[in-house]
Amino acid sequence: MSWYARRENWSAKADDARDAGDIDYARIIHSASFRRLQGKTQILNLGDSDFYRTRLTHSLEVAQICGSLNKQLKTHQSEHPAAAYLPDRALIQAIGCTHDLGHPPFGHGGEVALHYCMREHGGFEGNGQTLRILSRLETFSKSAGANLTRRTLLGVLKYPVALSKAAHPVRKPALMKGPTTIDIIDCRASKPPKGYLDSEADVVGWVLELLSDDDRARFQALDIKPDSHHATRHKSLDCSLMDVADDIAYGVHDLEDAIALTLVSESAFRRAVPESACTSFLDALKARYPHESGNNVYEGMVSALFGGSGSRKHYVNRLVGHFITHARFAEDDAFAEPLLRYRVELPDGPARFLKALKGFVFDEVIRSPSVQHLEFKGQAMVVAVFEALQSDPKRLLPRDQYTRYAAASDD
Repeated sequence: MSWYARRENWSAKADDARDAGDIDYARIIHSASFRRLQGKTQILNLGDSDFYRTRLTHSLEVAQICGSLNKQLKTHQSEHPAAAYLPDRALIQAIGCTHDLGHPPFGHGGEVALHYCMREHGGFEGNGQTLRILSRLETFSKSAGANLTRRTLLGVLKYPVALSKAAHPVRKPALMKGPTTIDIIDCRASKPPKGYLDSEADVVGWVLELLSDDDRARFQALDIKPDSHHATRHKSLDCSLMDVADDIAYGVHDLEDAIALTLVSESAFRRAVPESACTSFLDALKARYPHESGNNVYEGMVSALFGGSGSRKHYVNRLVGHFITHARFAEDDAFAEPLLRYRVELPDGPARFLKALKGFVFDEVIRSPSVQHLEFKGQAMVVAVFEALQSDPKRLLPRDQYTRYAAASDD
C-alpha cells in the first residue's frame, strides 16, 4: 500500500538503478501512444515545416516546464511544507508527457465527434482516454496497460469523477436540427463532460485507495451547473503542477507559432493583451533591465514578439521564465493527504497575464475560420473512420488489435 505501488506485481532487476519515476518516464517515452502524438498538430496542419509544434513537441515542452517548475519550487520555496512532497523530476516529466495521449486529431472537434459516436456507450473524453490508454491499452503488462505507479496515475487524473456523474442530465450528443442534406454534429450539445470513462472506475478506485473516506469524497466533489456539464473542483499536487506547465506552453508557445505563421496581427494582440494585462511581466522587466526599454517596456515587448525570429524567441524565453519563477504553493487544509492538501498555482498578476495570452490564442487562432474549417472536415473524417471500423472490425483493424477487440468485454 504505497503511492509508488503498481497494479500488477513488478520489480526491477537487481542491477537496475532507476527509481519508480524513471521507470514510469521510460515507459511513456517508449510507448506507441506517445509516438502517435507526432501526427497531431498543435494549431493546424500547414504542411511540412520544422517550426510549428505538434502534440508531440508540445508534450515534450510541457514535460520540460514541469521539471523546471518542480526544481524552482524545491529550490526557492524549500521551507514550505509542500516542498517535501514534490515528486522527483522523472515522475513529473512522465506526467507532463502523458497529458495529451488520449486526445484525438483535429483538436476539440475530434473529441466532440468521438463523444457523439460513443453516445450510446458511455461517451468519450480525451483526458479519460489518456487514463484508459495508460491503465489498459498499452502493452507493458498483462492487463494493467503501462502499469504505472499509483502516484503517476493520480497526477494524470485531471478530472477525478466519472463521465456519467459529471454529465448534465439533459445535454445529450446530437445532430444539428433543421433542413440539411448532410449530418452535422451539434458541437454545443455534443461537448463531452470532463471526467474519467466509467469503464475505468476500478482503476480510479485503486488509485484513490490510500485516501480516507473524507478525502476521497471531497476530492471527487462536483460543482453542479444548471445549464452545462458539472465541474470537478480539485486536482492533486502533481496534476496541478502539470496543469500550470500546460497553460504556460499553450499560452506562450502556441502564441509563438501563431505569430511566426502570421495567423495573428500585432493590432489584434494589442487589443486582446493590453498593457494593463501585462503589469506583472513589465514590472519584472523594469526591475531586472532598467535601461533596456526606458519607460516603454510594453512597446519593447510587442516589437520583440512581432519582430524577427531572434527577438521573438528571446521574449518567449523571458515569458516562460516569468511564469515559472512566480509559481507558488497553495493549501487546502480540509484535506489530510498532502498530495491533495497542496497544489501549485500562479499568483494573480501572472495568472491574469497568462489568461490573456491563452484567450488571445483561443479567440484569434483556435476559433478562426481557417482552424474551424479544419476541425469541421476533421470531424467528418473521425466519424467516417469510426463507422468504418465499427462496420467490419475484423477486416479493417490491425490483427493484433482485432484479437484484443474480439476478446474484450463491453468494458
